[in-house]
Amino acid sequence: MITKYRTKDSAGQAASGSYGASRRPNQRTNYHRSNTLSQNQGLDKLRVIVLGGLEEVGRNMTILEYGREIIIIDMGLQFPEEDMLGIDYIIPNTDYLTGKEDWIKGVVITHGHYDHIGAIAHLMGKLKNPPMFMGKLTAGLVEKKVKEHPQCPRLKITRIEEDSKIQLGKNFRLEFLRVNHSIPDCFAAIVHTPIGSVMHTGDFKIDYSPVNDKPADLQRIAQVGSQGLLLLMADSTDSTHPGYQVSESTIGDEIGRLFEKIDGRIIIGTFASQVNRIQKIFSLAEKFGRKIYLQGRSMNDNVEIAKQIGYMKFDAKTIINDSELRHIPDNQVIILGTGAQGENGAFLMKVVNNEHRVVKIKPGDTIIFSSSVIPGNERSIQSLKDQIVRQGGKVIHYEMMDVHAGGHAKQEDLKLMMRLLKPKYFMPIEGNHYMLQAHAELAQQVGIPSNNIFVADNGQVVTLQRQGHEIVGQLTKEKVNTDYVMVDGLGVGDVSDIVLRDRKTMAEDGMIVVIATIDSKTGDPIGNPDIISRGFIYMKDNKDLIQDTRMRIKKIVKETDFLANPIGGHGFNDDDQLKNKIRADVSQFLFNKTKRRPMVLPVVIKV
Repeated sequence: MITKYRTKDSAGQAASGSYGASRRPNQRTNYHRSNTLSQNQGLDKLRVIVLGGLEEVGRNMTILEYGREIIIIDMGLQFPEEDMLGIDYIIPNTDYLTGKEDWIKGVVITHGHYDHIGAIAHLMGKLKNPPMFMGKLTAGLVEKKVKEHPQCPRLKITRIEEDSKIQLGKNFRLEFLRVNHSIPDCFAAIVHTPIGSVMHTGDFKIDYSPVNDKPADLQRIAQVGSQGLLLLMADSTDSTHPGYQVSESTIGDEIGRLFEKIDGRIIIGTFASQVNRIQKIFSLAEKFGRKIYLQGRSMNDNVEIAKQIGYMKFDAKTIINDSELRHIPDNQVIILGTGAQGENGAFLMKVVNNEHRVVKIKPGDTIIFSSSVIPGNERSIQSLKDQIVRQGGKVIHYEMMDVHAGGHAKQEDLKLMMRLLKPKYFMPIEGNHYMLQAHAELAQQVGIPSNNIFVADNGQVVTLQRQGHEIVGQLTKEKVNTDYVMVDGLGVGDVSDIVLRDRKTMAEDGMIVVIATIDSKTGDPIGNPDIISRGFIYMKDNKDLIQDTRMRIKKIVKETDFLANPIGGHGFNDDDQLKNKIRADVSQFLFNKTKRRPMVLPVVIKV
């Protein structure tokens, strides 16, 4: 369910002008004159807990807790690391919220990227489906995503604008600041509490000439700062990169100049979430008389949703199907799809592997990688480029010319944001630890004292509370559980570290299955044990080792008093004990022979 909701606070003013920060005592006193419940209960403390996004890029989820009220900002996923074999993605651990579900007054989603919305379908039912607040495009993407998860309850979504003001519970009043990113409808959340205001930027950059979006409102940002900001929580993803982020319009102009020079087919790989970039490509296609062949499920979904709600505008005839692609001259075609990160199963990878039903690389094709390289994907992307060139294509990427603009503020933009907002306390978020630390150093450069900067780990509790006439912040030693919750197919949280360790063992050293058949009356082995090897050795080329292993297993069974009298006997009368002995002995035997330790799975059959 999506509803339109917009309210004004009773005073009709910016919330931090009503609640204030520690430097505005008169206004803070006015607030507490009408809101004394929390103070009387001794709960005059704001707790800030980040469940994900302080040790990785992804899994973003932040909790603000005051008294017995909680609001949540973002519910994202994290894509698996290389050693997480078979895992689809990782979501935040919400153990801390168990038993506190009724405290949750609302969930704010800053924008529509999966690292901010990807866990919604898995968590909302568990958290008793509190109301949600997000932009129009974000709501469309969330609604589309949760349809794939029938177990998710019907969401109670409120669409927000930059002038929305929302009261959640007694202690949280929210305003929103529209920010630029690589997707429309991105908002920073300004949360006013009884002890001061907190701003969570979400992902942002400062773009003075964005595509299909409003430019950064520096005057509004400065106004928020002038009213007093207690804590700023800001995006750190590009904090290690000097300078200013490139404007999206600059990228569009550069791609337009390329279109003027290219005679053959243009194949563009980019993120499906780069809605602004995709809009620019559609506009250029119509300008240069080209048709677009759109590929990738997420690409098609995002274009459809953005067009439905008016965030993308183009002639429907610009998009062509398989049949039309075959008959249109190459110089009138743009093929736009996903897979610029070299992902298996994505459009570009299918093309170079000759697995796509229609598209194949041919001489004269120009392939534009309009995206940056996500760390860890370098080898896959390089291999993809090599295959494209081998098949006759020409590659253009962002290091050759400006065909990609990042969605995150670089160092000078980050410093400008902090200078305008002038927070008393600063907490870098959304990045690996070295990114957080780099952002913290920038904060010191603009004059924020090091004691007022909190570089936390996931789950580490930050408190802000009144002490006399001051609001004092502290990075405590308290930590809540943020262990990985891994999603594997339909399973959520049922894959443990032990399971991953087993998968890694099988991937590195393989496995063998040992099948021992035993006479149930005498306990003697019947015939030679059967052995099945997968990923360890090729049995036909290692007959001697296989035969030695069989004899070893047969000896173990013979030497084991398997059917000893359970009363006063010393032998094994338990299948599991025999299996454990076979597993340990065979594992050591194979290690001595091969210096590899495959997983050994014994099977005992009594006949």
